[in-house]
Amino acid sequence: MTRAALAGLAFARAGLSPDGALVVSAHELRRAVNVCRAHPKVAVLTGPGAGPAELGRALFPQTPRSFVVCEGLDGPEERIVHVRPAEATTRPWTNPDVVLVLDDRRPPEEAGWISGAALGPSEWALPREAFDDAALEPGVRAFVLAKLGPRLGDMVWDVGSGDGSVGIECARFGAAVVAVERDKAGYERVRENVRAHGVRVAVSRGEVPSVLDHLPEPDAVFSGRGGPETLAACAGRALSRVAAVASDEDAPAMLDVLTAQGFTAGAVALQATPMPAPVAVVWGRRGGPAARPRPSRDVRRVETIAIGDLGP
Repeated sequence: MTRAALAGLAFARAGLSPDGALVVSAHELRRAVNVCRAHPKVAVLTGPGAGPAELGRALFPQTPRSFVVCEGLDGPEERIVHVRPAEATTRPWTNPDVVLVLDDRRPPEEAGWISGAALGPSEWALPREAFDDAALEPGVRAFVLAKLGPRLGDMVWDVGSGDGSVGIECARFGAAVVAVERDKAGYERVRENVRAHGVRVAVSRGEVPSVLDHLPEPDAVFSGRGGPETLAACAGRALSRVAAVASDEDAPAMLDVLTAQGFTAGAVALQATPMPAPVAVVWGRRGGPAARPRPSRDVRRVETIAIGDLGP
């Protein structure tokens, strides 16, 4: 039986519509869990060591969900069990085929023109007016998003989130996102913006680096402020990609931080009119092409690029 047919049978046996559902395999358990964090209706096809108990441990208690565990589908010992994630970690399971992971707090998705896929947003790098005066200009945010590469199955941290704009944009691409803010006013501002844009972003309040110990492992990290020390703490956790806003003074040291931690790193100062001054963005990627020899100190390490007026 194909994956789509197995998932469709699971929804039918549970008495639920498959409209708006995503179908993923638990063979990449971490990525499957991230899809469940970001989306309200997911059919997870289980595998050895990646069943209801493992899903429950990964999601509970930070991500409230309900499970429908479908065992022995279309066989003589078929069983459909409704449980909460915490209960799923302790119950014995026999031949689970599919776990439907549902967010009961969100309304059902309307039937669309495509099934079994998560489409990206129709527009990205939203205008600055969609957030507040602290938001990055759309052209700068577009560059940051290109370096972060958020996608379905990714976990992205938005550290020193400010208004939450980068994390919100990443969530609109289907990634699971955690925004981190240290003060109460910033925390509430991010929550308000998340609600206004109708996306799923978990918001955590605390100081870097201690707050990072409690977050799911990130594929990509954005550091909105904090300089080399914050970047070092974030880069040490990132599996693949990092981007950060830097001052002119901090950019060389931040490049050194990324290089020391095994990233292929670069930096650019982006001038987006009508901004009064360029914004420096530092980025790094693991597993990319080998880094070129470090330039001598008389070579400018941060290039300035004019990107024009990319947003209202």
